[in-house]
Amino acid sequence: MAGAAALLTVAAGLGVRAGAARAGLGPEVAKYAGDALYTVLVQTLVVLAAPRVRPPVAAGVALAVSWAVEFAQLSDVPAELSRRSVVARLVLGSTFNAPDLFWYAVGAAFAWALHGRLRARRRTDLA
Repeated sequence: MAGAAALLTVAAGLGVRAGAARAGLGPEVAKYAGDALYTVLVQTLVVLAAPRVRPPVAAGVALAVSWAVEFAQLSDVPAELSRRSVVARLVLGSTFNAPDLFWYAVGAAFAWALHGRLRARRRTDLA
C-alpha cells in the first residue's frame, strides 16, 4: 500500500504543477504544494521501509529529512550536485527558502493524519 501511495504522491505533485499552470495560478502554489508533497513522499518511503512504524514517528522522520535537505541548501553542495544531475535537483533542490520549512511541516501533518486514519481503519477491518 505504501508503494502505491508513493506513486500517487508523485502523480499528485506532477498534477499540481500542471494544473496550477493551466489554471493561471502563480508559481508559488505549485512550489509550496510540491514542498508539502515532498514530505508526504518521504513519509510514504519511511512506511515502505518500516511498515509497522507509527504515524507520528514516520511524520517526524519525514519532516526531519525534509528540513535536513532544506538546511543543506545553505551550503553549496546541493546546488553543485543539482547542476550535474536532474535527479539531484529533484531530490536536493539548490536554494534555501525559509517558507519551505513551513510547507514541509504541513505535508508531515497531512501525512501523519492520513497514515493514522488508514492504520486505524485497517485495524478495524482486521477485527
